Amino acid sequence: MWKKGLLLVGGWLCALSAWAVDVNKATAQELVEIKGIGQATAQRIVEERAKEPFKDWGDFIHRVKGVGQAKAQQLSEAGLTVGEAAYAPAAATATPAAAKEAQAPAQTAPAPKADAAKAEKQPSTK
Repeated sequence: MWKKGLLLVGGWLCALSAWAVDVNKATAQELVEIKGIGQATAQRIVEERAKEPFKDWGDFIHRVKGVGQAKAQQLSEAGLTVGEAAYAPAAATATPAAAKEAQAPAQTAPAPKADAAKAEKQPSTK
């Protein structure tokens, strides 16, 4: 029984990989076959890709007019990939500066000394 399940999962994964269209490798006709991409968008993609391949989804969104985060999500769900990667909103919107800040350890401020001195001056209620 588990063999049938394994075959089903393996077949599904093969179909999924065959279904995906990499924006850096697809022809204009293959791009048009993706739901949400028309002739004009396919042409813009091909023109931008001719200048330089897309590095990631953020680069794709930045360079292709008319594609924002919502459209990128829709295109990814329809099978479009950038460098064989599906769209991940957090990765696409992160800037190098924001990524650097996220990796830097948080600095905590030392406890204020004034509060400790204030507590010592108050008389005991005992």
